[in-house]
Amino acid sequence: MTIQLRQICLIAHELDSTIDNLSQILGINKCYVDPGVAVYGLENTLLPVGRNFLELVVPVKEGTAGGRYLERRSGDGGHMVICQADNKENQQAVRQRALDNGVRIASESERENWNICQIHPGDMIASFLEIDWDVHNDFNGNWEPVGGTGWEDKVDQSVTQDYRGVELQGPDPASLAELWGKVTGIPVERDGSELTIGLNNVTLRFVEATDRRGAGLAGLDLAVNDKDHILSQARERGCYVSDRQVDICGVHFYLHDA
Repeated sequence: MTIQLRQICLIAHELDSTIDNLSQILGINKCYVDPGVAVYGLENTLLPVGRNFLELVVPVKEGTAGGRYLERRSGDGGHMVICQADNKENQQAVRQRALDNGVRIASESERENWNICQIHPGDMIASFLEIDWDVHNDFNGNWEPVGGTGWEDKVDQSVTQDYRGVELQGPDPASLAELWGKVTGIPVERDGSELTIGLNNVTLRFVEATDRRGAGLAGLDLAVNDKDHILSQARERGCYVSDRQVDICGVHFYLHDA
């Protein structure tokens, strides 16, 4: 079984200024707006990070689940870990393992050539886990949440190359890691105090929540080709933390040389 991280979703109060920070600091370009998120009272924009994607959603109506999430976590932050399974059988196996472990399915949509399954963030504790499948089975190309194809000319890896990891935090990292391991079907690895799960292209890292924001998608590891650009832009925009970290949209972006 192969599970590839294809998309990270962040959530914020304001769309344009946050997208501007993400694009200018990380050197990535806007590639797609999905009108379909309007049914959830949201608007969005997506940007390619290598052959994968970063999405920002913003609530535009009162009383949305997204708005309640912003209130619960006291501001902007990480929202969804969106993955692609290598075939429909393995996607459905993740779905079944969630149910077998008492985890609810928040939303699903089965289409002729594309199947979406969103696993409930309340039960997964740190974020939504979405597992998708489509007939193209192409981890480097077709991706239905950005319209399939047509985004390729927006890829720019001169500054940010790709994702390397995802940091998920909670009050009990060990139980959080165990849960995500049971649902994904991937064993938890322990190296001292570090708990991780290895997807095909990234590492999920489980840490204790110490920032008083509670459980959530707290950080992203990035492989970068131009750290100086990122740090310079982050300083200008008030997002600089250290020479290894910038904070944008309530998320820690950890910088690793590609």
